[in-house]
Amino acid sequence: MTPYLLVAAGGAFGSIGRYWMAGSLDARLNAALPQLMFPTGTLLVNVLGSFVIGALAGMEEEVTRWGLPNDARLLLMVGFCGGFTTFSSFSLQTLGLLREGLLLRAGGNVALSVLLCLIATWAGIALMHALGRPVS
Repeated sequence: MTPYLLVAAGGAFGSIGRYWMAGSLDARLNAALPQLMFPTGTLLVNVLGSFVIGALAGMEEEVTRWGLPNDARLLLMVGFCGGFTTFSSFSLQTLGLLREGLLLRAGGNVALSVLLCLIATWAGIALMHALGRPVS
């Protein structure tokens, strides 16, 4: 399969997963807590996507017993994670909060998204290092 088809296929599945997961979470949370008015679904999708890309990156590193073939990297890291994570949605939703005068919520969205996604990426790499150490 060509690299472009791998990225496209991964992106399609990632986008569908994002649409379903973020929409489902937001619908449930907004029904339960209408006063929340926070893009929780997008935040959680971005954290999960950061963990997944961190785990895949950890698989690529030489200290693990797994290798990640280039085709898998293109399909999963570039395609799936690229389609699954939603930085453009995050930006639009944060701007919407700012336009509505919800400065604290907008700032919270930025701070939580950046901090939690960095932690999740690190956790994914750390997990693969812990699980993937060669057996001696």
